Amino acid sequence: MYSSNIIYPVALIGTTTQACNLLYPLCEDLKGILYMPEQLSLIDERTCHYKDPLKDHLTDIFPKNRALIFCLSAGAVIRLITPLLRNKAYDPSIIVVDPKGRFVISLCGGHQGRANKLTQLIASYLNAEPVITGVSNTLDLPGIDILGLPFGWRKGPGKWKDISYAIACQKTVQIIQEGGSSFWKKNFLNSDNFNFYSSNTIKAHTSASAASIIISPKKYHLDQKSNISTIQWHPRVLWVGVGCTRGASYKLISDAISKVFNRYNLALESIAGIASVDLKKDEVGIVKYCQLKQLPLFTYPVKTLNKVNVPNPSAIVKQELGTASVAEASAIYSSNYFFDNKTVLLVSKEIIKFNNHAVTIAIAQSDIEYTGRQGKLYLVGIGPGSLEQITPAAKKAITEADAIVGYSLYLELIKTLLHPGQIIEDLPITEEEQRAEKAIKLAQWGLNVVVISSGDCGIYAMGGLVLEKLENTHKKDNIIDIKIFPGITALQAAAARVGTPLMHDFCAISLSDLLTPWNVIKKRLEAAAQGDFVTAIYNPKSKTRIHQIIAAQTIFLKYRNPHTPVALVRCAYRKNETIILTTLDEMLEYYIDMLTTVLIGSDSTFFYKDLIITPRGYHHSKIQK
Repeated sequence: MYSSNIIYPVALIGTTTQACNLLYPLCEDLKGILYMPEQLSLIDERTCHYKDPLKDHLTDIFPKNRALIFCLSAGAVIRLITPLLRNKAYDPSIIVVDPKGRFVISLCGGHQGRANKLTQLIASYLNAEPVITGVSNTLDLPGIDILGLPFGWRKGPGKWKDISYAIACQKTVQIIQEGGSSFWKKNFLNSDNFNFYSSNTIKAHTSASAASIIISPKKYHLDQKSNISTIQWHPRVLWVGVGCTRGASYKLISDAISKVFNRYNLALESIAGIASVDLKKDEVGIVKYCQLKQLPLFTYPVKTLNKVNVPNPSAIVKQELGTASVAEASAIYSSNYFFDNKTVLLVSKEIIKFNNHAVTIAIAQSDIEYTGRQGKLYLVGIGPGSLEQITPAAKKAITEADAIVGYSLYLELIKTLLHPGQIIEDLPITEEEQRAEKAIKLAQWGLNVVVISSGDCGIYAMGGLVLEKLENTHKKDNIIDIKIFPGITALQAAAARVGTPLMHDFCAISLSDLLTPWNVIKKRLEAAAQGDFVTAIYNPKSKTRIHQIIAAQTIFLKYRNPHTPVALVRCAYRKNETIILTTLDEMLEYYIDMLTTVLIGSDSTFFYKDLIITPRGYHHSKIQK
């Protein structure tokens, strides 16, 4: 089953002390083992000696690992691995880190081995330059041989190498989709070399292109002698409802399904799952078929199936089981189980008889494919905006994600961490709720989804909103993995740029009244000012909301000395960073907007050269004096 995460285990190979010191920090995050020659000292349980010559040692570990990371010259690595390479579908991915840690090179297994993603991840750890030379990456396109893996698609027949070559040569390629979602399409829209068609034009346009990609639950018999290179991806959109007499064998179930699929030219690879009534949950033939074909089996109570409108109800089945339909009702219900979507009963029930047994088959097609994966929802804080300020864990989450949801400005800040094939949802800054709902839906569908926020995701950011929405939409039988990755907050970043203004008690107040009434904000400003808290003000001023920052200054001047130090930090750690050190009475003479964090000192805060300092205790405070 596809996993968007880096494939483990990972072997790291260093031949010098310098190389091992460079690679060792990667061991824990990549769950890898660092191999080194005997003359070097082991560090801990994540390091291991190799006694034989490296060439012989690689013969042993090559088939046992899904990724090998070398800190060695690329030429040496090529000579070492060449005798071991067999097939790109099974060989481990090979990554090379130059001995000074300046470059990380994806050498082999870029697509199917996930080496490109791993290269980006390692480069982000080492602050190095990722070197990815694959044509797809150069064209900013996902690899066509892994295009459907995040969505649970299965490969059909075709000239896969020829398609990749046609794309590399930037020849015209037609893409025909007859089923499944179209999230993947956005990656191809910027290229003029791809033409998109629906099923009713498939024959009319086949001859107009050099290559053809068919995304369909149908099974097409491709002409291998044709000059047009064609491949098939099969989205898992077909839900097979099955009814049978008690004791029907695996062979009877398998033969019945295959017979119906062949009759309607449908691909078995497009089966999402098997469905039936609860009474069949232990039916040996059905259970065995699902086990051998690695398909989920969903069974439903009679009262559930009775609610489904079917075209061919049966009075006999109703009398025997309590429901007028098993195959049709369970197929239709399953296709709508995870999401409310358009469903087509593609094949009405067909009864296949075998001597003393009968198997009933019905097929419903959903417009959303079944991924077969547990979704992940990661809430990630990217800090103030500089890549160096993002935690390694957050970088890893972003690099491994199938989908990234966030505000366009923040997506631009992490652009170098993204890779072709990721779903990018860049909803505007005023559509936070839509962003949260989109992320939850994608995660419930089975994708690995990252929601990014500037600063920390749990402080004036998307984290809380996503979890609030999740409470109302989360299905207990559609579990998703939720993790939160903290980031450097705006107030921390701003404080670090001007000194140590937050060394004593402080608080943060947002002046935005979109979600909080202004009278509540005023009350908090009064309390902070009167309580002598160092105060960080978020969202101080927008184009249409200008009076709040004026009111905030007025409130603080009631309780603070006019010469109280104030810092105005805009876009901390970004290219257009500006820092202004001023005082409480003069702060409004400078430019302030939504990207500015305002730090107002306490009664004990003071200037020292170009720094603002708040003493850790009150022994120097004017209050004590």
